[in-house]
Amino acid sequence: MAQKPNILLITSDQQHWNTIGAFNDEISTPNLDRLAREGTVFSRAYCPNPTCTPSRSSIITGMYPSQHGAWALGTRLSENVPTVGDALQEAGYRTSLIGKAHFQPLVSTEAYPSVEAVPKLQDLDFWRDYTGPFYGFEQAEMLRNHAHEHLVGQHYAIWMEERGFDWKAHYAEPTGSLPYSTEHRWSLPEEYHYNAWIAERTNDLMEGYAANEEPFFLWASFPDPHPPYLVPEPWDTMYDPKKLTLPEMMPGEHDANPPHFGMTQLHHPDFSAYQETGKGVHGLYTHVIPRDKQQKNMAVYYGMISFMDKYVGRILDKLDELGLSENTIVVYTTDHGHFFGQHGLQYKGAFHYEDLLRLPYIVRYPGKVPAVQTESALQSLVDLAPTFLSFAGVKAPRTMTGVDQSRVWQGEQSAARNHIICENRNEPTFMHVKTYVDERYKLTVYYERPYGELFDLQEDPSELHNLWDDPRYSNLKTQLLHRFLWAEMGKEPMPMPRLHHA
Repeated sequence: MAQKPNILLITSDQQHWNTIGAFNDEISTPNLDRLAREGTVFSRAYCPNPTCTPSRSSIITGMYPSQHGAWALGTRLSENVPTVGDALQEAGYRTSLIGKAHFQPLVSTEAYPSVEAVPKLQDLDFWRDYTGPFYGFEQAEMLRNHAHEHLVGQHYAIWMEERGFDWKAHYAEPTGSLPYSTEHRWSLPEEYHYNAWIAERTNDLMEGYAANEEPFFLWASFPDPHPPYLVPEPWDTMYDPKKLTLPEMMPGEHDANPPHFGMTQLHHPDFSAYQETGKGVHGLYTHVIPRDKQQKNMAVYYGMISFMDKYVGRILDKLDELGLSENTIVVYTTDHGHFFGQHGLQYKGAFHYEDLLRLPYIVRYPGKVPAVQTESALQSLVDLAPTFLSFAGVKAPRTMTGVDQSRVWQGEQSAARNHIICENRNEPTFMHVKTYVDERYKLTVYYERPYGELFDLQEDPSELHNLWDDPRYSNLKTQLLHRFLWAEMGKEPMPMPRLHHA
């Protein structure tokens, strides 16, 4: 019987697709560059939702957010939804998650309990005894915070305490945070950073699996480079802000866009018509930031990526040391993209530009996936679960609506899908957005709104000219709306097989 391949998924959080040294000479990522040389880079990979919980839930379920139910931040993924880990465990795999999960909200209720909610998040006695099972992972060791956020707890905090480290002085109080404008250097020593913890625990688990000759599915989930822009020295000064190419907004480029785009360029915009009272929406605030601050933010964002790359390298080195590299599928990607000045925008929100929807996406499987290769075949994070199962020789559950990309990864098929769907929803009628992308065009529609976006990615890859209202493209818009409708109909799940005609 052929040996089952191990599966190692390594993810960052909120990483722009063009922040890997292999295709951007302004940033240094030697370990990710090595992975790219030894595998295939897919240049057109997309998230199914540009926020954390929905996209991460899609990774493990192979379903779109509108299907698995965790459709926005603040929602909870049902533990009854079948996951890739469930299916792999049944096939004899060991399954584990180290790092950020974010399948559950920060608020817990009786109807929707959450172990990722405060105060349980910081109940270290609970986490000392709890490592799963968790959404198909028999072993789950987690953290929730980004950089110095006050949410620190779970297994990461226990790890620091076990090393005798007094970590509390390095994290913000619940009532506030360190100001980005004066604090880009984090006082936390590098050896106690969560990057070091994730690499150490990932490597420990791989050692155990190798010793017992057990196939594994392991997700190493890094929380960086998600803001706040904060990193220990010397990484905070690795890049000179003045020497980086800061993205620029073209004057007037939002004139033909939906109203909320242009409003972000006001110092005091009023977005009350776009959100329910008390329920914020990512991106609906001013995006105006002084240029020098933008430059420093970008430099530290790059430093965070280079810092993370060092510990990705430690994981890849451990695979080599254990003799596992040849039989391990390694995928590196992120949950969604990021703005650091592109189109005048910051962070993320209901702005479905390529900067936010596209992902870095590298696949390595020696002897199976071609090396030193770049492919433009469309990929979506919903495809990861069925593809992993295919490589493991496991039939995907009928609930999974992602497509099997295994033959595309191996260079045996040019494409497995002809379109991408990206969903973005905050409340039933407030900022409910969907985007359809094919090989050339991108169409974005807003629920119950007359406006939208249409971009020709071939002729206008920077997405500077919205063609939605251009009469010369009215026929094309109609065609794309039809294709979008067909795509929506095509992704409807059919979890129950039809057994008879009546």
